[in-house]
Amino acid sequence: MSQVCGGIFTSHVPGIGNAIARGLQQEPYWKPFFDGFNPVHQWLAREQPDVAVVFYNDHGLNFFLDKMPTFAIGAASEYRHEDEGWGIAFQRPFIGHPALSWHIIEEVVESEFDPVTCQSMVVDHAVAVPYELCWPGTDPFPVRLVPIAINTVQHPLPSPKRCLAFGRAVGRALKSWKGGEKIVVFGTGGLSHQLEGRRAGFINKDYDHFCLDNIGPNPEALLGHSSLDIVELAGSQGVEILNWIAARGALTGDVVELASNYHVPISNTAAATVLFENRELVPA
Repeated sequence: MSQVCGGIFTSHVPGIGNAIARGLQQEPYWKPFFDGFNPVHQWLAREQPDVAVVFYNDHGLNFFLDKMPTFAIGAASEYRHEDEGWGIAFQRPFIGHPALSWHIIEEVVESEFDPVTCQSMVVDHAVAVPYELCWPGTDPFPVRLVPIAINTVQHPLPSPKRCLAFGRAVGRALKSWKGGEKIVVFGTGGLSHQLEGRRAGFINKDYDHFCLDNIGPNPEALLGHSSLDIVELAGSQGVEILNWIAARGALTGDVVELASNYHVPISNTAAATVLFENRELVPA
């Protein structure tokens, strides 16, 4: 049987990718954020997961405003990162896990969700940056990828409640997978930020800390706000917290926080990283 060993929740700001490419990790502006990955590296070295299931939002590489699925699951044998206009495209390929992808797709459809299935797919900074942060300089990447994209761009957006339920359906699929791999779940994006309009540069530390305090022990607390409420509270891009909520739903065991880091700002974004261990529930 498979084991979901834990979850890594982190910002995916494209500027982080440029900082990595330029070797700026120890610069004062960047160092507090990159230092937050030291415990993540130690945990990954200890656990050595085989598969990463990544909840993220596509930024126009696969889907645009004219065709925007609420949920999409990759089922390809390989994925590649492409330059979205930031001047950088990481070259290391991402090896897929089609068998696990199809198992997840079948299980979430059985749970009455209707994802778009993608047998050909590219990935953007929302996947590539977290990978580069977690496995710097590792070639090839030591995990196979199952990408799961959530619409955080084109309204109407899925509700936090719907995203948590979707994540729990994925979690049930992972628990029933008989492949025997060790799996790590990612939630990427956020936290509060807005990149356009009159509120460009908006950051809400209070809401960010509310999310950080509750995403582990009490994710239901985040369901009290609608998606539009979150846009108001966290900015138009801060609604990427939906990815975190779905990823948290996929952790179906006893979730224990091992490390947390919050740094403001990174490229007009409240950047955060949280590491959770997902321990088997002990029957009462």
